[in-house]
Amino acid sequence: MSETTISNVGTDALVRSVEQGSRNAPYTLSELMVCAAAREIKDGELVFVGMRLPLIAFVVAKKTHAPHAIGLFENGVIRSTPAAELIYTMADPPNLLGATQCLDMLGVMSLLQSGRVDLGFLGAAEVDRFGNLNSTQVQGSHGMIRLPGSGGACDIASLADRFVVLLEHKKERLPERVSFMTSPGYGDGQGWRKRVGLPRGGPSAVITTKAVLRFGNECESYLDSIHPGIEVDDVLSNTGWKLQHPENVQQTPEPSLEELRAIREYDKEGFWTS
Repeated sequence: MSETTISNVGTDALVRSVEQGSRNAPYTLSELMVCAAAREIKDGELVFVGMRLPLIAFVVAKKTHAPHAIGLFENGVIRSTPAAELIYTMADPPNLLGATQCLDMLGVMSLLQSGRVDLGFLGAAEVDRFGNLNSTQVQGSHGMIRLPGSGGACDIASLADRFVVLLEHKKERLPERVSFMTSPGYGDGQGWRKRVGLPRGGPSAVITTKAVLRFGNECESYLDSIHPGIEVDDVLSNTGWKLQHPENVQQTPEPSLEELRAIREYDKEGFWTS
């Protein structure tokens, strides 16, 4: 899609550009997930942004409903505005240019310890029914597979006010219990975090390629919404436990034209969102 397709066009022209552009109309699954993630950001919040889809979600939130949100990056960068152009790693020069602050890693991670971080976005190889994350090791067809590990994810999961997970919806990635707890969710259920000394936080949502899961009073996940075109049975059969759900499951809201415009003005070639 060309750089001028979305910029400075009206609603009708935007609709035509979405339908006629190089991406599948009217939006991609990644764009839907970005919008779902963006809606988790509230105005004025301090948010550990990360890369890939959460990076674009931060851009969308800033340009729509959360203009005063602040983006935090684990390498020490703090931004009150998104980078002027698309970045591929958090250390790319455009992420440094115009940053509010460029601290060291300890400087930005200390915001977690002081209880000032509202939200963090995380990924994982596995997420279980209580929102615990595994990014350390999984059992593959040819034995145990070692993964990169936590990075800063355990700090964010332990100390942010809440965190949101994004991942592909497959049964092997949504087991009843993770094979290794790299980053804590709600452990074994209600009261676990308090018992182990975690003063706050926990997962608030799991955004997958099929649905959005949230967490109830017992700290167990339930099916909150299904993406357009997805059936409830498809979600249930691809989840590793008996996923609770209401009788009538709502549909994940589709991206608005404003949200799509924000995505496509920033990720013009669909590098992260195609």
